[in-house]
Amino acid sequence: MSWLPKSPKARRRLWVVAAAAPVLALAVGLSLWAMQDNVTFFFSPSEATAEAAPAGRNIRLGGLVETGSVVQDGATVTFAVTDNAATSRVIYEGDLPDLFREGQGIVAEGAFGPDRVFRASTVLAKHDETYMPREVADRLKASGEWRPEGGAASPATAQAPAQAQGQRSL
Repeated sequence: MSWLPKSPKARRRLWVVAAAAPVLALAVGLSLWAMQDNVTFFFSPSEATAEAAPAGRNIRLGGLVETGSVVQDGATVTFAVTDNAATSRVIYEGDLPDLFREGQGIVAEGAFGPDRVFRASTVLAKHDETYMPREVADRLKASGEWRPEGGAASPATAQAPAQAQGQRSL
């Protein structure tokens, strides 16, 4: 075995590394496999196809609340989220954030049902007049629909002053 080191000390180190490498690889593999259920992907309504976001898989759906789509029936609220290319119907049971309204940017966390209706477990709304979730803003810019009102700052620059003051953003 000419590829082995001649020194007994170096040979011992090689065997230790050779024995530890598979154990470490197995530990990393098991950790990644265990975390796959905790990963939540973000989709806009046009990206949330049956192939990309299958029924029952936990995802985040973001976009603008479509004007005239909010229907409240007791504690259940039904509304539509759009990215101006596609629309997804959302059903949410519970109290909506105070800043939730039509035409506002939101991110809903939940899963699509077999009927392709999104059942949200959490709804997050923007927290001030200049903030929009970065993913939503990027999608709107890519589709040419981005219109900052009154020369408002972009999402990245709007977060910087709030974080500098110690405030938390969405």
